[in-house]
Amino acid sequence: MGQFDLTEEQRAIREAARRFTADAITPFAAEWDAQHIFPRETVQAAAALGFGAIYVSEAAGGAGLGRVEAALVMEAMAYGCPSTSAFLSIHNMACWMVDRYGSAGLKAGYLPSMVSGERFASYCLTEPDAGSDAASITTRAVRDGDDYLLHGAKAFISGGGENALYLVMARTGGEGAGGISCLIVEKGMAGLSFGAPERKLGWHSQPTTAVNFDGVRVPARNRLGAEGEGFRIAMAGLDGGRINIGACSLGGAQRCLDEAIGYTRARRQFGRAIADFQATRFTLADMETELQAARILLYAAAEKVTAEAPDRTKFAAMAKRLATDTGSSVADRALQLHGGYGYLQDYPVERFFRDLRVHPILEGTNEIMRIIIARALLDR
Repeated sequence: MGQFDLTEEQRAIREAARRFTADAITPFAAEWDAQHIFPRETVQAAAALGFGAIYVSEAAGGAGLGRVEAALVMEAMAYGCPSTSAFLSIHNMACWMVDRYGSAGLKAGYLPSMVSGERFASYCLTEPDAGSDAASITTRAVRDGDDYLLHGAKAFISGGGENALYLVMARTGGEGAGGISCLIVEKGMAGLSFGAPERKLGWHSQPTTAVNFDGVRVPARNRLGAEGEGFRIAMAGLDGGRINIGACSLGGAQRCLDEAIGYTRARRQFGRAIADFQATRFTLADMETELQAARILLYAAAEKVTAEAPDRTKFAAMAKRLATDTGSSVADRALQLHGGYGYLQDYPVERFFRDLRVHPILEGTNEIMRIIIARALLDR
């Protein structure tokens, strides 16, 4: 990719994702939201196109692409439904973690069904008392022969109860980040249970629950990496996850901008289209400018994550912070331009306003993003 353009292959990938979204997501997203329907068949169809394992290596059955290509796919699908796109984003992150850090046995045992979409995976880091301070988790895995016995609970887990696999960060050693390991837990293991589906402002097309571990016996061979490497693995996954969720914000915000343009052209007040008023035009101009600026930064950060550049974590944090804040702001202004109609569920901007609001919280809050950025600037 050039600094300000996409390659022919990247444009083709984006177009394929846009066609899939137009056919399989956009016409149904409002119903999924209203009825709280998890569209399993749709996300499995996306996985069949390669969108479930975009940056998993070809040797492991994935598409073997980079993070720019993943961003393009997430952005395109979020144009139809940010919630559904974000679900696939999390699954992509989990697939990559298994491919990158799993043993040959784990890859052979799990990746084929993950790549195909037969089995989807959740990322389990957050706990009821450990959110932004992720290194303080208390879920514990105690070695028992060839197994670990897992006790504790995770909170706000996307795909909870629906997904077949859970990548769980648990404490196997002492306090702090160095005492954490990552285990793959399968749905159906004795002692694994799920809370009731959370009642959320948005993201209604995917379930979110607590995940509880009451002496779950997990084979030691299900550990990703060595003991004590779990926190590093979790953070490496988040570099890409932050790019993806930023892309979901861009796609949702682009839809809001397009809806606002169409609405303001059609809606007439004081004898003319409200798009003809300078205040409206200035608002639309600002929305477009901010959206494009966030997009360029996000693509640049995605390239750095693909290349494993030394400053990739800082750029992923900057891109996530800007893209998600911009996405929420664009959605808010699009709703305002719709006036009272924007507050109604008859118009898509109401759903996008709700779905995008959580993005500045996910994958590390934007306050934490600022800490990461400042640390990179000052603690050198």
